[in-house]
Formats: sequence, C-alpha cells, structure tokens
Amino acid sequence: MTDTATVPTPVTWPAHDPATWRTMPASYEPIDPGRVAKLLAAEWERYEAQTPASAAHHARALGVLPLGVPSSFQHWDPYPVAITSASGAWLTDVDGRKVLDLSMGFGAMLAGHLNPAVVAAVSRALETGTLFVTPSPSATDAAERFQRRFSLDKLRFANSGTEATMYALRTARAFTGRKAIIKIEGGYHGGYDALQVSVKPDLSEAGPEDAPTPVTPFEVEAGTVHVVPYNDLARLGQLLDQYGSEVACVFMEPVLENIGIVVPDAGYLAGVRALCDAHGSLLVFDEVKTGLTAGPAGASQRLGVTPDLVCLAKSIGGGLPLAAFGGRDEVMACLTDGRMAHFGTYNGNPLVVAAAIAIDEIATPEALDAAEVLNVSALTAMDAIIATHALPAHTVGFGVKGAVTWSGTPVRTYRDYKRTDFAAAELSWLWGVNRGILTPPGLDEQWLVSLAHTADDMSLLIEEFRELAEGLRG
Repeated sequence: MTDTATVPTPVTWPAHDPATWRTMPASYEPIDPGRVAKLLAAEWERYEAQTPASAAHHARALGVLPLGVPSSFQHWDPYPVAITSASGAWLTDVDGRKVLDLSMGFGAMLAGHLNPAVVAAVSRALETGTLFVTPSPSATDAAERFQRRFSLDKLRFANSGTEATMYALRTARAFTGRKAIIKIEGGYHGGYDALQVSVKPDLSEAGPEDAPTPVTPFEVEAGTVHVVPYNDLARLGQLLDQYGSEVACVFMEPVLENIGIVVPDAGYLAGVRALCDAHGSLLVFDEVKTGLTAGPAGASQRLGVTPDLVCLAKSIGGGLPLAAFGGRDEVMACLTDGRMAHFGTYNGNPLVVAAAIAIDEIATPEALDAAEVLNVSALTAMDAIIATHALPAHTVGFGVKGAVTWSGTPVRTYRDYKRTDFAAAELSWLWGVNRGILTPPGLDEQWLVSLAHTADDMSLLIEEFRELAEGLRG
C-alpha cells in the first residue's frame, strides 16, 4: 500500500447482453402441491440426519444468543447450518461436510473466501496499525478509487449497509429541508427506522395493490413514509403531485434484490429520475446488494440512470465491514457546511480500506465479465430444464447474481412476488442444502457467482436443479 493513489482505468461493460435477464417459460404445467409437501417432509428428515453437529451447536447457541444466531436473518427452523471454515467458493460445516457457497454473504464475498490478494493486503495493514481515528493516506486512496469507479463527486465511508442508507437519507433530508420520503413496497434498506416501513408487509395490512398502505412495525418511529409499487410510474407520479413539496427523496434499489431479483421495466428508472427532478426530490439508489455484483461500476451506470446519492456496502469490502455513501457535490456539501453530521470511530479504518483497495484491483471488468458469463451459462441451462419439465418457474439474473422464481408469469412488484409458490421455493432451497449447495436461507434471495467459482462449481447447481425437476415430475 502506497501513499499515492493508483487510479484505475475507466470501466467498460461486458460485451454480452442483456443488461438484465428474465426468461419466461413458453408454457408450463402446475406442480402437485401434495407432491411438494411429501418431498419437503422427506428433505427435512434428510437435513436433520445429515447435520447433527449443527443441531448440537444450535442448542448451545440458544443459551446465549436470541434465536441462537448473531443476526436474525441467519436463523431458520429447526436450526441453521454452522460453519467452521471457508476457502474460495467452499465452506466446511461443523459436521465436516464440504458445501458449495452460492450465498457468499449476500455479495460481500464477491472475491471469494480468503482471496489471496485481500488476505495479503489486510495482513500488511495488521503490521502498520488497525485503527488510527485520524486521516490516513490509505483511506484517501480507497475513496479516490471508488470516486472514479462509481462516478461520485464525493463519498464518505461507513461500516454497514444500514449506516450507509441511514446517512444517505439524513443527507437527503438536510439538503432538501423536507422530511417525508417515498420507498418501494417490499424493499429492504437496513435497520434504520424510516426505511423499515413496508418491508415484506402482511397483505392483510398493506391495502390496495395499486396504492399500498404503509405498514410500520410497532417498535419503529418512521416519520412520514409513502409506499409505492415498483415499476409503477403512474402511482409515483400521483404521490409526488400530492405530496412532492414534502418529499425529500425517493429511496429505492434500482433492481429489487429483497424479493428474488426484480428487474425494472424499460424506461422505468428514467421515469423515476424525471419525476424526482420535476418535484425537487432527490433520487437515492441503495446499491448495497448490487454494487460490484451488478458490474464494474454498479447498477446505476449499467442501467444508465444517475441518482443524486448512492449507498454501497457488501461487495466493496472483500468480506470486511465496509460501506459508503456519496453522490453529487452539491448534495454532499451538507456534510461540509454542518447541515448533516456524520461520525464513526471505525469509518475508513486501515483494515477495511486495505481490503477495499485490493477489491478495486481484483474486480476488473474482465474478471467480473468472466463470472457473469458463468452465471448466464447457468441461467441458460436452468431455462432448458424448466422448459423440459414444463415447470411454473423462470430464471432472473443481474450481473453475477441469479435466481429461480417459482412463477410462470413475470414478477414486477411485491404483490407479484407474494403470488409465487413459496412451498416450491422452500423445497428448491432445501434440496440444494441437502446436496451440498448453500444458497441464502430466505426463499427470496439470489445466488452469487463470485470470482472464485468455476464452471465445474456451477455444473453442480445445474445438476442439482435437474434432479429437483425430475423429482417434482416424478
């Protein structure tokens, strides 16, 4: 690590299309719910038979950790798999099983586990100091790299996606002098109160499909939050016409990755940008889950729509807790002139920025393109399996992430997602776990093809999915 920043060459995009991937089946036949239930029962028995040490570990953890886990999303019934080590694209659990990791920390492990370049950079930082709580050339170096990569005028580092989204929202409010916000129904943006509204709400409380009612958890003090369906410019326009003078920002993921992968309709994001401009509201993109997984400069540049502020985390940190928020000079000036204070003892500490610099050097357009080719190849193979077995399902992909959505019709909104087959989704996930392939434990997450995955690794996912299709059709 040097005191002088090495400026990366400008990013270029992968040569292959499409920018987003959603392939619908030409035709499909329903799945017998009874067969799904029977297979699920058998697979849960198989799971418990294979993982007795994880069960024992969970019993111990329950004595000290609520739900027996460090973070609630790590929990599933009857107990989660407990991991002892990882390397590259593979995990080892407490039962000694080798498990292919296609969860990869929801994107945080984009470079793979124990990537040699990341390990070397962090090891060097361990020899010079782990925390200075004062400016450091290494933090400036990392900031310059991300400034150029993501086309940001200014940025600040934080420690988690929740921090990045919280401070971005506070910045938007400080800049506009407005307090209300608009967010997407079903969207997740971390733990900050104002962004906890209508995160996968119960439909019995969520109101009409075309004009959702904001649903706020009891413990949350959210302020004024309006909720709109994704891909619905008409409803967004109505809300801004009515409340625009009060709305600080539209806060959204450019591609929804809290409910599988939901891609924008053609022209949708450009329409959101235009509506924000017309009403003096900022546009904030949460790229915590997209970022480098979307491509070498993130989703906003890939999709051709520039927000006023962007939030980054996960993929930029090499597996260490690093986040950032940044955007236009005019907006980020709120941090300079005192309209918005931003603090954090660990912000930009030497360990995490060492990993960030390594990631910037590793995540080249060529490396990310190669991983995306693997992802597209897997999606294509799974499309063929879906077609062969006439499954009511389809694949969706964006960058190096992919998903099978258990619906024969497109998912464009949260309500569409709620109409998918959750029993089939649970079976699909558990089928993989029992065959040594770990995708995220939610029924609505994506796999990630990291820089460590190979074509042979992805063939395991494809063959496991083929076996599932055969099992469903008997």
